[in-house]
Amino acid sequence: MDWNQLTTEDQLDQIKKESENQPVLIFKHSTTCPISSTAMNRMQRNWNPEEVGDLKLYYLDLLRYRGLSNAVAMTFNVEHESPQVLLIKNGESVYNESHFGISFDDLKGAL
Repeated sequence: MDWNQLTTEDQLDQIKKESENQPVLIFKHSTTCPISSTAMNRMQRNWNPEEVGDLKLYYLDLLRYRGLSNAVAMTFNVEHESPQVLLIKNGESVYNESHFGISFDDLKGAL
């Protein structure tokens, strides 16, 4: 998986613009949480780039960028959770899931 690091609020505007031309995934990850690590590992283990096309990936380290995580929740009108994935299309979150609900198959279905 080729992650782009999400580190600034300015990137949220960029993500909205990018999502007009291609879907964007944001993975909010807590590096010290075993549930978050399990969700990340399951996603990576099942990942098949051929099945997601031009999906662009962003990774947010929640411990380093907690304020940014809150900005993501506000920008895309979702409740903050950890871990959490958001699928952004046309500037809006069209799918979000957290904890053990994070699933590659469900993500593919939302694409």
